[in-house]
Amino acid sequence: MMVTWRKSSYSTNGDECVEVATGPKVLIRDTKDREGGILTASTPTWRELLSQLR
Repeated sequence: MMVTWRKSSYSTNGDECVEVATGPKVLIRDTKDREGGILTASTPTWRELLSQLR
C-alpha cells in the first residue's frame, strides 16, 4: 500500500513536526524518526483531536 505523508503548513522547521497520512485510517509519525513507530487513529478520533486543539 502506497502512503503519502504530509507535514503541517504551520511547521516552521521541517524536522520538528509530525507527518500525517490519511486514508481508511490516519497514520501519524515523527518527522525526526521516520523509521520509528507509527501511531494509528480512526478518522473520527483524528477529527475530534483536531477540533480539541483548535
